[in-house]
Amino acid sequence: MRDVYIIGAGIHPFGRTEGRSGRDQGVFAVRQALADTGLDWADIECAYGGSSAAGSADIMVNELGLTGLPFINVANGCATGGSALAAARNAVAAGEYDIALAVGFDKHERGAFNAKPKEWGLPGWYGQTGMMLTTQFFALKLQRYMQLHGISRETLGRVAEKSFRNGEKTDHAWRRSPIDLETILHAPVVNDPLTKYMFCSPAEGGVALIVASEKKVRALGADAVKIASIAVRTRPPGSFEVFAPSISVERGGAPTTLASQGAFETAGIGPEDIDVAQLQDTESGAEIMHMAENGFCADGEQEAWLAEGRTEIDGVLPVNTDGGCIACGEPIGASGLRQVYENVVQLCGRGGERQVPNMPKTAYSHVYGAPGLSAVAILER
Repeated sequence: MRDVYIIGAGIHPFGRTEGRSGRDQGVFAVRQALADTGLDWADIECAYGGSSAAGSADIMVNELGLTGLPFINVANGCATGGSALAAARNAVAAGEYDIALAVGFDKHERGAFNAKPKEWGLPGWYGQTGMMLTTQFFALKLQRYMQLHGISRETLGRVAEKSFRNGEKTDHAWRRSPIDLETILHAPVVNDPLTKYMFCSPAEGGVALIVASEKKVRALGADAVKIASIAVRTRPPGSFEVFAPSISVERGGAPTTLASQGAFETAGIGPEDIDVAQLQDTESGAEIMHMAENGFCADGEQEAWLAEGRTEIDGVLPVNTDGGCIACGEPIGASGLRQVYENVVQLCGRGGERQVPNMPKTAYSHVYGAPGLSAVAILER
């Protein structure tokens, strides 16, 4: 397999954009990524992309140009973006193409995600109890984790406080006003123990990444970031993930743990070698649980990590430097690619006020989605 590099990145600001469709936002991101490389749309040899609620990605060719390229639609829940990047990377790594595109976009209605049980292979009672409303599932899962590992509500609040503080420094973030810890902790509770400021919201946005072979990087003289590894994994026996109707007496692993281990093994490095990380933070508790599942700390150590500021931009492991899902919102198709976009920005030293000091050399992104799958990508500069 050949080495693969990201040579162009584009993003449409996340949030709400009246009068512009989700696909329009994806097209905006593609054109920005093309401008970042100096390439034309006709130079793209293949494409992978998707959305959850804004239509098929391949229809983008109506706006971008009818070049006849193979354009594969990707649908993999919240891991759609990470899966599109994995497919684009694999196509170039296998030698089939030299330049490929990964793109994701979305435009959701206001309010929490509330899927239909039948569409996910679940019985009707699961929806009747309200468990298809993802905020309830995540809150229940988090309550169990907090009891087992001694996580406090204050630590949940610290995650959200950091997210809003980082979002203030990010051009593409939706929520760009800092919110103090006391306000977060005493805000109306959505699902105990989570207040309204501890959740992300369904949103809009688009992200595009252009990847290329080493041969093409040299030919173009491109400013490139290497994709050291990508891993996508689903649920192992005994896991307890979103939309699970029961929990095993004997716990098993988690898709995030499997994806993380697979990505580190391929990259030949460990968690201690990562300089900056973007982790799925559907709500504050998700970032905390995913810190451990991705191997960055042990269960329960998050209390000290957050209290001591270790995940701040100037900490030992900056996490969600652009404000993550909590500040940016979550357009499903674009969310995983936003994480990689932010890591490209950080590795290239383009982060401005949110730039991680001392020029990071390695970056990690993790996206998680229903019904329990994860994608991890490790980048190197």
